Amino acid sequence: MQSNESGAAGAAGNSPEVIAQVYQCLHDLARRHLAGERAGHTLNTTALVHEAWLAFSNAAPAALDGSQFYAYAATTMRHILIDHARRRLAQKRGSGEVHLDLEAVEIPVDDAANELLALDNALERLSALEPRLSQVVELRFFAGLSVEQTARALEIVPRSVVRDWARARAFLREVMA
Repeated sequence: MQSNESGAAGAAGNSPEVIAQVYQCLHDLARRHLAGERAGHTLNTTALVHEAWLAFSNAAPAALDGSQFYAYAATTMRHILIDHARRRLAQKRGSGEVHLDLEAVEIPVDDAANELLALDNALERLSALEPRLSQVVELRFFAGLSVEQTARALEIVPRSVVRDWARARAFLREVMA
């Protein structure tokens, strides 16, 4: 994914070409997020982009460079998907619905929602212990930034990103195992 160095958060006042580029990058980001979701997911890429845009258009800090904007967008999309997964799991637990005989109804197990929540919990634990490692995961995995782009966004050297990325992956593997 390419980074828009002109500052994507202020894209609304920019040319239609810049807005189209930002929109396309957000679509690519949404596609990455939805790639691991189950078939028939109720959110498609466009819906995720639009929900994310609404969520952060008024809340995003004004002075974000391209890498920071896409990291912020990735975090926002991840939170939207996690909230969506929580709502799906709440519906599976009843959520005020009429109770039916469980012997008469088959309920498909939604492992993807459980895995997404487990990943979110693991990232929360990582963030509490090592906030920068959690930021590296958000930028590398969720935003799809390169090592160099991540280093620029965090204002660290690329070698630190490589080291932090390895430590974060090891931590997440251990916690989620």
